[in-house]
Amino acid sequence: MFPESAAGYSYDECQVTADWLLSHTELRPLVGIVCGSGLGGLAKMLKDPVVFKYKDIPNFPQSTVHGHAGQLVFGTLNGKPCVCMQGRFHLYEGYPIQKITLPMRVFKLMGVETMIMTNAAGGLNQDYKVGDIMIIKDHINMPGFAGNNPLAGPNDERFGVRFPCMSDAYDRKLVQLAQEVGAELGFGDFLREGVYCVLAGPSFETIAECCMLHRLGADAVGMSTVHEVIVARHSGMRCFALSLISNRAVMDYDSQEKANHKEVLETGELRAEQLQKLVSSMVGRLEHNNNYAC
Repeated sequence: MFPESAAGYSYDECQVTADWLLSHTELRPLVGIVCGSGLGGLAKMLKDPVVFKYKDIPNFPQSTVHGHAGQLVFGTLNGKPCVCMQGRFHLYEGYPIQKITLPMRVFKLMGVETMIMTNAAGGLNQDYKVGDIMIIKDHINMPGFAGNNPLAGPNDERFGVRFPCMSDAYDRKLVQLAQEVGAELGFGDFLREGVYCVLAGPSFETIAECCMLHRLGADAVGMSTVHEVIVARHSGMRCFALSLISNRAVMDYDSQEKANHKEVLETGELRAEQLQKLVSSMVGRLEHNNNYAC
């Protein structure tokens, strides 16, 4: 048997957390939203919010990153019942990978059908500009190449199958919906579609690493989201994700640019309103049975 720290929380422990949350709010969320660095304003759009600090939720880890509020917000967005994470958990905070993805299991047990994730990322694609919003169509899981996968260890069939398919990790109907909504909102000048690569962090990438990742086919690079998507898909939820291009990855040894977290947060503030409109409009078109009003 694997130790508990390797397997993450058990099904019963996740059920305890889900039951505790459901007993403290009458809202039954169908959409889960994860807010990335500087993008916590999405949660402020929820009507009739009920807020829980992570530290008060049984079994929940704590968010330690500046720009992440560290709380769960229940409410309605465009008439749809939602639960929103203001702040997520990362490998670089020291948590085992199975524990940073605990919320996905809990959301599934609460009845969530669709997950929408946002993150701030570095732009590898040289056509991208700071402030662009990239619809993630696929990902490259670099930690997974080294065996660090959130599904490693014993598999509980109540969550999902042992070997889940990832060729449909990002729901294509939701990607199409985002493109249509973006066009209607007039976001065509800064709305992109590309491949996201996750690294463990917390150090930003070297020039050589950025060049390598770009050649492998990555358009943007960051330190989150992919692990959540893997667990959400394992649990049968549909996934959609957006990256806010908060800085251009340095790929030239003559460049004086340096990636920094302050720039990430500042870019989030500048583009937050448009990103919130895009997500809100998409949520408004979701149907409870996972259909989409395109």
